[in-house]
Formats: sequence, C-alpha cells, structure tokens
Amino acid sequence: MARKGGLGRGLDALIPGNLGLEPAGGATLISIKNIRPNPRQPRREIQSADLEELAASIREHGIIQPLIVTREGSSEQYVLIAGERRLRAAGMAGLEAVPAIVRDASEQQRLELALIENIQREDLAPIEAAEAYQILAEEFGLSHDEIAMQVGKSRVTVTNTIRLLKLPETVLKALDAGTITEGHARALLALTNPQAQSAALQTILKHNLTVRQAEELARKMSGQKPVQVQKPIKPAAIRDLEEKIRGRLGTKVTIQHGKQGGTIVIHYYSEEELDALVEQLLNR
Repeated sequence: MARKGGLGRGLDALIPGNLGLEPAGGATLISIKNIRPNPRQPRREIQSADLEELAASIREHGIIQPLIVTREGSSEQYVLIAGERRLRAAGMAGLEAVPAIVRDASEQQRLELALIENIQREDLAPIEAAEAYQILAEEFGLSHDEIAMQVGKSRVTVTNTIRLLKLPETVLKALDAGTITEGHARALLALTNPQAQSAALQTILKHNLTVRQAEELARKMSGQKPVQVQKPIKPAAIRDLEEKIRGRLGTKVTIQHGKQGGTIVIHYYSEEELDALVEQLLNR
C-alpha cells in the first residue's frame, strides 16, 4: 500500500523529505512582475470569490506563508512552484512584491509540488487530478505507486482517477461542470462502448439518478444480472460502513449483513485494480 506523504504538516515540511529540493536561502521579496505561473499547474480554474476573500485577508494580514518559486536560468525571472492562489490574490490586493522561497526544482518536481499543494489545501477537480497523474506517469515515467507516494493517496485512488480519462468527452464535460459526480463517472466505466456511456449519461441526467442507480443502469446496459434489492432496507449503520470502506479502498464495496453473519463484496474493474487491492489488503 502506498505510504502517506504527510499531508497536513504544511507544504514546506513536505518539500525537503519527499522531493529532495535544496533551499537557496530563506524567504525574500520578489516582484510579482518577475514571477510567471507554473506551466504544469494542474488546477485550471480558481473561483473568483475565493480569490477576493483571500485578497481581503492579504490586505489586512499580508501573506503569512511564502510562495515557492524556482529561478529561470541565471536571470531574475522565476517560475511559480506553489502558491498560485496567493500570487493572484496578492495582485488583486495591490501588492507589487511577494515573499517567496527560491528552490531548485526540475519540471517534474514543479508538477508534483503543485499537485501536493492543491490536494493539501483544496481537492482538485477529478479531471484535473487525472490529467496531472497521467502526465507524471506518461511524461516522467512514474509508476502509480510512486505517484501515490508523492501526493499522499493510495495507489488504487490514483489508478481509478486516471481511468476517468478513458470516458468520452460528453461524460468528461459533465463531470467537469459538476452535473455528475466522480461516482457517476466511475459507474459508466463499467460500459466499454463510448456510445453506451454517453447514452447512459443522458439517462442519469434526465432522471437525476443517484450513484447507486447509475451503477444499476450500467449493469443492465452491459447485460449483467441486476442486483436484487434487499428487503428490509439496509440499516443506516451498514450503509455508513460501506461508504467508509469504499472511501478507504477507492472502489465500490457491498455488505450483506444477516443474523448469522454476512458477506463483504469488493468490486474491481481491471486486472490492475485487482493487483492494487490485493497489495492494499495484504498491507504490502
């Protein structure tokens, strides 16, 4: 199972231990004009209301946590590694310079740190995270285990998130817009045909289906035998336990509980997911 990366201890605590970056001195004031955005920044949109709130805080208290930048060549130009919201809000607040820590960082490390910061402060949208994970895997050759270690997620979560990119554009746009959840999108992965996935999406939107109903729809459309609804309705405590295990393993979990015991069914959708679940359950 992937080792947790220490989220919650502060971004600065993560940098030396996880990525081996050496500081080039303490925080210093750098002109906003000399800092360009991180081209590997995974977050595509930042809500204007959030920026305005942060700008108001900066006007009153200043920037409490320095940005992290890397120098471009030997010039006084810098590339932002972490702190895009702070940089934008500082400009809105009228600041001409911001406190920043200068570090040496490769292009890969820039992306890893931007991912870590966004996940630590406010979760990325599923597609943003998926695209960033895929860049780390395809362009930089990191395994899913290595990605998971850097961003503090399980390997199963990284694998499942990347799989979202296999969905057709219609589904990805709906997920990006928030008209469906990541759970709905994962349910559609059970359908291998893009046309079927798009058709199922329209049914989900038209009838406002829940994630469970979307999973049932996908099973029916793929020709699988529908899961029989258990009566009486599953107790709330069991449903809550299913959600906790699902969150831990990153995949669908079904508990059938009876007077003499019961069963726990863990679902997987590829050989890679099965391998990842086995590793996690055996605590390798």
